Amino acid sequence: MLTAFAPTPVTLHDFDITAAVAAITVKLVGYTEVVRCLHSRLSDDAAVVLFGGLAKDRPYPGSTMVTTHNAGISGLVKTLAVEIAPHRVNALHPGVVADRPRWRDVPDHPAIGRTPTKRLLTMADVADTTEFLLRNPGVNGHDLALDAGMIIT
Repeated sequence: MLTAFAPTPVTLHDFDITAAVAAITVKLVGYTEVVRCLHSRLSDDAAVVLFGGLAKDRPYPGSTMVTTHNAGISGLVKTLAVEIAPHRVNALHPGVVADRPRWRDVPDHPAIGRTPTKRLLTMADVADTTEFLLRNPGVNGHDLALDAGMIIT
């Protein structure tokens, strides 16, 4: 399981090329290098899960680089699944996780109303889905949105 994040919350007007290059390097180049370094050490039944985020499909003001590198994970997961076969590679793109430190103290989070389930994700939801992607041998090269249905609203 790999997760990395270099926050770049800037609008296009305030675009910072140095921060943008750092964000892409941390997420896409960093993931690729970690998989490259660990590939020869993976057990026969090992799998890799890369973490992105829902911003790849639901951009917001100031998310240009976050949206871009999370969308890049969609391509990366497919090429890595081919390159390191028979090991599996999948990606998980969580939406708003209610009990994450960033959101747990936000009362009545506005995103709750945008989910058909009327609930946000929990860290337990993310852990369970990650475990599924690591365990299930029938899932490979997939880019899974985990969002309590927010993407369809």
